[in-house]
Amino acid sequence: MTKKKKRKPSHNKISNLTNTILSILKKERTKTFNYKQIASKLGVNDASSRNQIIKKLAQLKAKDEIEEVDRGKFKAVVNTEYHTGIFDAAQRGNGYVICDAFETDIYIASNNVNKALDGDEVELYVYKRRKQGKLEGEITNIIKRAKTEYVGTIQIHDKKNFAFVVVDGNKMKTDIFVPINKTLKAQDGDKVVVTMLDWPDKADSPNGKVIKVLGKAGEHNTEIHSILAEYGLPYEFPTEVEEYANNINLNILPEEIAKRRDMRQDLTFTIDPKDAKDFDDALSFTVLDNGLYEIGIHIADVSHYLKEGTVLDDEAYERATSVYLVDRVVPMLPEILSNGACSLRPNEEKYTFSAVFKINDKAEIKDQWFGRTVTYSDARFAYEEAQAIIENNVAFNKAEIISNPEKIDTNIPTEVALDGTAYKTTPEIAQAVLKLDQLAKKMRSQRMRSGAISFDKVEVKFSLDEDANPIGVHFKTSQDANKLIEEFMLLANKKVSEFVSKMKPPKTFIYRVHDEPDESKLASLQSVVSRFGHKLDFKSGGDIAGALNKLLTDVQGKKEQNLVDTLAIRTMSKAEYTTSNIGHYGLAFGDYSHFTSPIRRYPDVIAHRLLQRYLDGEKSVSAETYEEICKHCSNMEYLATKAERDSTKYMQIRFMQDHQDEEFVGVISGATDWGIYIEIISNKCEGMVRIRDVKGDYFEFDQDQYAIIGRETKIMYQLGDEVIVKVKNADLEKRHLDFELIGKYQE
Repeated sequence: MTKKKKRKPSHNKISNLTNTILSILKKERTKTFNYKQIASKLGVNDASSRNQIIKKLAQLKAKDEIEEVDRGKFKAVVNTEYHTGIFDAAQRGNGYVICDAFETDIYIASNNVNKALDGDEVELYVYKRRKQGKLEGEITNIIKRAKTEYVGTIQIHDKKNFAFVVVDGNKMKTDIFVPINKTLKAQDGDKVVVTMLDWPDKADSPNGKVIKVLGKAGEHNTEIHSILAEYGLPYEFPTEVEEYANNINLNILPEEIAKRRDMRQDLTFTIDPKDAKDFDDALSFTVLDNGLYEIGIHIADVSHYLKEGTVLDDEAYERATSVYLVDRVVPMLPEILSNGACSLRPNEEKYTFSAVFKINDKAEIKDQWFGRTVTYSDARFAYEEAQAIIENNVAFNKAEIISNPEKIDTNIPTEVALDGTAYKTTPEIAQAVLKLDQLAKKMRSQRMRSGAISFDKVEVKFSLDEDANPIGVHFKTSQDANKLIEEFMLLANKKVSEFVSKMKPPKTFIYRVHDEPDESKLASLQSVVSRFGHKLDFKSGGDIAGALNKLLTDVQGKKEQNLVDTLAIRTMSKAEYTTSNIGHYGLAFGDYSHFTSPIRRYPDVIAHRLLQRYLDGEKSVSAETYEEICKHCSNMEYLATKAERDSTKYMQIRFMQDHQDEEFVGVISGATDWGIYIEIISNKCEGMVRIRDVKGDYFEFDQDQYAIIGRETKIMYQLGDEVIVKVKNADLEKRHLDFELIGKYQE
């Protein structure tokens, strides 16, 4: 009988065991581990491996690198100072952590990201790179995920009984694994919303499940809904919210009128974009016997209908803002309120909340009053019509706005016709518009002298056909009629805020604040604009606002205007809501709140409620409670802004898909180590030329010169240069536009 050979024990050495054990213990520094738990983490269970772990634990304990807190239970000895911050993922898998403890962002190499995702709150330790001496970090723990729900395209692997969701955008480098029974019956190629369930230590991808199927990727409605879903923004109201809104009593009641200041006899009108559907502000104008003008800024009294503690109010708070996408508005309030009861439509009585001022010819405020009112709008103007009155000093002799063109008396001159509707005005309204324009210009001039910054950035608008296809691009600029409305809205916002902030004892209020510009960003802007021949003189007198205003005036109408306007805006701190009143730098106001748009902004509703509370003599509310409301509203505004930008980018790509064979002149708007960004002058669409695709040489990024430079030829493509490009790839799903660089533009 053959003797059975004994099986030799395994002596495979576990590689890099010291660092692996330290990494496990440091990652969860508050926990203790025994050798079995560490073996489980490493995925080993043979005797040799366990012995190696036991031996290594003893060695690390002897060196005081770990401590034994209980028999056989070990914990890391932490000598490194740990910090927290927000991870900003880059396209290549690496990223940066924005950390308050350091003046610069901390670079994180891809092998040190350790499953952090864009926006996550993370813990990290920081060290200096050996060669460059620059700060670098390693993420050691995920404190809080920025989000757990993602939008992406599902790829079904039928034979393998699973699927992957490829997440939209370029900041998430891993797919999400979904078992076939958790796909919600999505079809291959569908856009879905997937929630991340867990991410096992040894797994390359997190596990998830599909919670919503949005439709086929690439279809218009699917992509728009994907944008909203990506930021957690709803596009439908829950049934119970709609039902609640539909059951509100919308009648104007005598007993409610009796509680308000009745201003229905005052000449009142609205001025809004011609395609506006909700009108939440109106102006009234009366010439007083003492030579002053009584001007009312009347705002829809949304708080009358939006009662605290109701499902309607809860929904409005959660949304916090309306979202303005290219082809639609996602409102904060159901349509019955936003376009109906709270819309100050012509020839209708409405409940309003008003700021009423007595003003002299120098635009000085001589008296003010705040409170609830009832008003009647005599007329509705589009900005274009009000502009026509201002430019032509129009004062017709016949009354009324005629909305039915068939009934127009052809002998009466018509100044403006829009959308098949002919509009006429009265001498009284024309004179009111002209006087309001004069006063607005004086108020604006005073603001500018006080240090306000004039950002009149060109706004890109798409002309859409009935199927929401982009058929043209036009630019929206601010004219006198727009600035007229802006100045009186600013006046109301400022004076309401000022009124509350001076109350004794102090009262909690919701302010819109804006801090001073970032000095390092100003220095960067100075460097960029000098390449276009412009100067920013901050040293003589330190008048930052004056220097910026001069720059913004100098670039108007020039090829670099949009680029400079964008860079100048980026130097500014972000405006936000808070109960701490630090003023508004950009407007040069010591006190400022949002009061004038409660149909579309929840902070304005809060301002109305608090103002009425204090007018009624009630005590102040909790600052801590309202600061949380402010943070929520600021965050929702930020998400809405990102969604709006994404919808614009999406529409730009759709527009450029139909112009793939055309050459365009563009301006280089950005330069990075992976390519240059180019904004087309004629339509403001921005795309990228990858550095590896630039022909004629091997190009390298030069950070100091904001340029890419050919290694042999020294040809330079620099920020602000005009170039000729063609569309190389227009990817709707990834919302990415790639250009082919033809060469420099020669006039």
